[in-house]
Amino acid sequence: MIGQLTIPFRLLVACIYLFLLAPILIVLPLSFSNDSYITFPPESWGLRWYAAMFSHAGFAQALWISFVIAVTVTILGLAAGVPAAFAIRRRQFIGREFLLNLFTAPLLLPSIVLGLAILLVFVQARLLGTYTGLIIAHLIITTPYVIRIMLTAFSTLPPSVEDAATMLGASPFTVVRRITLPLMMPGFIASAALSFLLSFDEVVISLFITGPRLRTLPVEIFDYVESQTDPMTAAVSVVLVAATLLIIFLIERTLGLSKTIGK
Repeated sequence: MIGQLTIPFRLLVACIYLFLLAPILIVLPLSFSNDSYITFPPESWGLRWYAAMFSHAGFAQALWISFVIAVTVTILGLAAGVPAAFAIRRRQFIGREFLLNLFTAPLLLPSIVLGLAILLVFVQARLLGTYTGLIIAHLIITTPYVIRIMLTAFSTLPPSVEDAATMLGASPFTVVRRITLPLMMPGFIASAALSFLLSFDEVVISLFITGPRLRTLPVEIFDYVESQTDPMTAAVSVVLVAATLLIIFLIERTLGLSKTIGK
């Protein structure tokens, strides 16, 4: 009976994976097209659009802007999210649940609603089209994920180990440096990787905040698709997917995904 149920279940899982990977299976061949417009299957093959992508000034500038913003957002998100998660998980104080719900509220809102709300606030604060405004907007999105992941990481840390180190004469700084930091490092790395990827790939919120002089790579791709019909965007998409998979592979090889996100 179990074997009879396993086969349909595996077929269902295979169909789900095929559905999720179908866009990539189409974009990948398109990226190697030498045609001047999008046709599937391509009539000629080559690396024409990969070469054009690396020589496109708009994509190069947008890539650098996205990278700088993603790194900045990752650092600031960790600086804010890790202490917040530690306080919520390890300390008992009035309003703890309220703060947790407040910090993670952006996770419950659709991106379009959150983007419109940020736009209305940033118009009054004159933050549209600025690095500061874009970084703050991305922090609103990424910090709740950092808090959620670090809450799980701190919940797996046995307080008895830290208490034992304190009883043996270790100073609070030594306990944090020798005990807490090494044990929380998998969750810390997962939070950093997720923050970077979320900020780098964010398009909906960025469309509300960016201006003509400040354009992230997803926004540049979005605008390019509206005006052009060549396969260059397919080449860019394949490079971004490959970079994302490389980050996931490195995390898996160094720490293991199950250990990183918490069991």
